[in-house]
Amino acid sequence: MNLKSILIICFIAVFTWSCKDDSKETVKDETLEKAEVDFDFNVEQFADIKILRYQIPGWKNLTLKEQKLVYYLTQAGLAGRDIMWDQNYRHNLKIRKALENVYTNFEGDKSTDNWKAFEVYLKRVWFSNGIHHHYSTDKIKPEFSKDYLNELFLATNTKLDGEAFDVIFNDKDAKKVNQAKDIDNVGLSAVNFYGPNVTNTDVETFYAAKTSPNPDRPLSFGLNSQLVKEDGMLKERVYKSGGLYGSAIDEIVKWLEKAQGVAENKAQGDAIGLLIEYYKTGDLQIWDDYNVAWTAATEGNVDYINGFVEVYNDPLGYRGSYEMIVQINDFDMSQKMKVVSDNAQWFEDNSPLMEEHKKDNVVGVTYKVVTVAGEAGDASPSTPIGVNLPNANWIRKEVGSKSVSLGNIIDAYNNAGSTGRLKEFAHDEEEQQLEEKYGQLADKLHTALHEVIGHASGQLNPGVGETKETLKNYASTLEEGRADLVGLYYLYDSKLQELGLVDDWKKVGMAAYDGYIRNGLMTQLIRLNLGDDVEEAHMRNRQWVSAWVFEQGEKDNVIEKVTRDGKTYYNINDYDKLHELFGQLLRETQRIKSEGDFAACEALVEGYGVKVDQELHAEVLERNKQFTSAPYSGFVNPVLVPEMNDAGEITAIKVTQPVGFPEQMLDYSKTYGFLPEVN
Repeated sequence: MNLKSILIICFIAVFTWSCKDDSKETVKDETLEKAEVDFDFNVEQFADIKILRYQIPGWKNLTLKEQKLVYYLTQAGLAGRDIMWDQNYRHNLKIRKALENVYTNFEGDKSTDNWKAFEVYLKRVWFSNGIHHHYSTDKIKPEFSKDYLNELFLATNTKLDGEAFDVIFNDKDAKKVNQAKDIDNVGLSAVNFYGPNVTNTDVETFYAAKTSPNPDRPLSFGLNSQLVKEDGMLKERVYKSGGLYGSAIDEIVKWLEKAQGVAENKAQGDAIGLLIEYYKTGDLQIWDDYNVAWTAATEGNVDYINGFVEVYNDPLGYRGSYEMIVQINDFDMSQKMKVVSDNAQWFEDNSPLMEEHKKDNVVGVTYKVVTVAGEAGDASPSTPIGVNLPNANWIRKEVGSKSVSLGNIIDAYNNAGSTGRLKEFAHDEEEQQLEEKYGQLADKLHTALHEVIGHASGQLNPGVGETKETLKNYASTLEEGRADLVGLYYLYDSKLQELGLVDDWKKVGMAAYDGYIRNGLMTQLIRLNLGDDVEEAHMRNRQWVSAWVFEQGEKDNVIEKVTRDGKTYYNINDYDKLHELFGQLLRETQRIKSEGDFAACEALVEGYGVKVDQELHAEVLERNKQFTSAPYSGFVNPVLVPEMNDAGEITAIKVTQPVGFPEQMLDYSKTYGFLPEVN
């Protein structure tokens, strides 16, 4: 599962590993080496979005064979790009093709406000992989009229008829993922995981009737299919060769087969082989076999994620969104962070969980800092900064998991310039200084503890079903909050200094607590429109965690709400007591997960994580107006360019940067458009 950063918008997945064969010839890339000296991380900004670029440090240290592996894996990921567009909404591909045709062929006046509004709308659609906002999942509203769009279509001989045209402007399908309470979440979500007239009850009844061959190793039913009704009967359309999205999946398989041919070792090659077989068959048992093999394949310099993985876009948490991330190992940082995974059992043993909810043997937790080489699907343009996979609880328990921090992505964020929001929302100078001195380290450690220890910790009670079954539409936010709480609990612990991870554990912990509370109770509200509820899973979890400890600590004034010069601040008066409260909440969230207590989960999320103080929200939005930097960021990807000899063999692979965001999006549509408009 992935982690969205406190001050950065992004998240989702990947993995890379250590052992390099020094006998191989290393390819040098002098062009990239010179470019790294003076690199501009900023590309452009529009609406609420900033586009950045990232480097691939260490590329020149890979062998040609390793570079080929990265290239093939990246091409495999991009080949499935349009799957994500279609999963997000049934009309996305048709709408995108029409808008891109206008953008590339319109020869009229491009100085008007209408044309500028059209450009911004298209860029927002590109960024979100569809017409719904990548984070809020609200439908993006164009700031031009229906008549103007018709004029553009007429001028460029573009066709977009019926519902696909009307939905751009009307109120239909207004929410991609609707997590509201006491509604038909499936029926009121526009995401294309379900056919028309499929309801919450249909989904729950359909999968309740399915049984796994081994109940102790439950299959991820629904992960790679669309559930539809045909003649009143529910039926799955499976994503596979010859099935739904088959034409794109065949291209994915083609490139994965090339990647398997240059695998670094047998374990890696065998895992890629299982992934190929899974794509060909859609067999969920093979998917589990692949995840077991992939988790165990920890040798080598290159790793990846590719598949239908994260379930945040499904209101009921069954279906995986398509995504890809390819990365290479950052040896220096990975060695420094290895200490976290090496001590996973200590963290489990010393957690505040009930004894019956602790794992006796935390196995196979590997943590790496990696360098991203390419992303696609749900991971691009909006990217994760940290990930822990696989998601199946039984694999985590029996085999382990891989956790990564995307080092070059985090570096790009840190080098793209600051916004000044800290000074505006921090309570006092001490809080500012703590953040400036320790904030980045605290964020990195929280990511590590969240992914490595958090998602790997705890266990379900015997006989309790998977959280998507027991906690339903609250499963994702409960799990992310639980992992956050593990990180928060240990960020304020002398063990971190004992392990050599920090020089002053108390100040790092104080900076972490300040930043989390400030964001959870105030600054993340800049992402919402006034009057909106909190709906995104990560935003919800940060609010319910922060609001719960604030309320529980009111008697002892643990966190004080301060009003000064008409502005609101939150000041932590007792960090020790706040540490205890985080521990109490962690214990309770693990109990909820372990016991599958839906009523308690609903009360926690709805009571603390959904509703917003409208007066405070209005104030935060007003205070934020002075800052021009967009609240959301994402990336264009570097372009890997193979050089060939006369025999058609790759002799070198150069790293270049795209001209700009529109240019990369148009190139992707042209090069990787393997799906029809209607699937």
